[in-house]
Amino acid sequence: MQLVTVDDIRAAAGRIRHQVVRTPLTPALWAPGLWLKPESLQAIGAFKVRGAFNAIGSLDPDTRARGVVAYSSGNHAQAVAYAAAQYGIPAHIVMPEETPAIKVAATRDHGAEVVLCGAGQREKVAAEVVERTGGVLIPPFDHPAIIAGQGTAGLEIAEDMPDVETVLIPVSGGGLASGIGTAIKALCPRAKVFGVEPELAADTAESLQQGHRADWPIEDRNRTIADGLRSQPSDLTFAHLQQVLDGIITVTEDEIRSAVRELALRAHLVAEPSGAVSLAAFRKSSTPLGRTVIVVSGGNIEPAMLRDILG
Repeated sequence: MQLVTVDDIRAAAGRIRHQVVRTPLTPALWAPGLWLKPESLQAIGAFKVRGAFNAIGSLDPDTRARGVVAYSSGNHAQAVAYAAAQYGIPAHIVMPEETPAIKVAATRDHGAEVVLCGAGQREKVAAEVVERTGGVLIPPFDHPAIIAGQGTAGLEIAEDMPDVETVLIPVSGGGLASGIGTAIKALCPRAKVFGVEPELAADTAESLQQGHRADWPIEDRNRTIADGLRSQPSDLTFAHLQQVLDGIITVTEDEIRSAVRELALRAHLVAEPSGAVSLAAFRKSSTPLGRTVIVVSGGNIEPAMLRDILG
């Protein structure tokens, strides 16, 4: 299987440099040795714009003009809708019915047509929409251009902190960890890279332990508060994760909530549960991690949930 390389990531960085935010590394003064990579500061509130702009920008103009189709529980949906709007092309986005309302509304606000579907039906419905519209499918993680785009965050980490010792990255479908891990392993080979998952959706942890992809029912994965981490890796992303991850750290629902609260009160960052799991893993580690970067992958949280967590 052809894996994404650091050269692919460098090419993606050049392609999207005028369309995404180069997020800073922010020191956590209350937690010595910790730096935050706040991807929640992207225009749509999450890292997904990197892959979306790279994938859409890689299409030839005639193909791109047909429009795009995506399926997502939220952040990829917003990213594709936003990127499509910037390119002036139509977007049809398939979203599960249980997606937080704030993410559905934000996707529509970018001009996309949202198609709601039942749990576990996203890919099937998206294929039907592609057939009906003639649009190009932009998958959330199972594509080299998506992985390379997400990897540009890792390129920035390596440039800003060449002596980083540990990088903690949320894992769902695996595109972000695949891309960042590829960049870090190429440019900071001494650094350790760990994925982070909720215990209630720890399919990747089980998969890496067994050496092959483990299939968790969607009903099990939907139990976690971290709604952005309910997907499972594809063959492509799992092949990357096997190469670039030094391990997986799993965190509890209470630990995730505590991390959301800590980021709000100490870092002054609004993080959704999926974006806060890396801090939960940092807090949970029983061994010194050295100079550590955590990726705060997104900040699109329902206001009612944030009030509940902070209260």
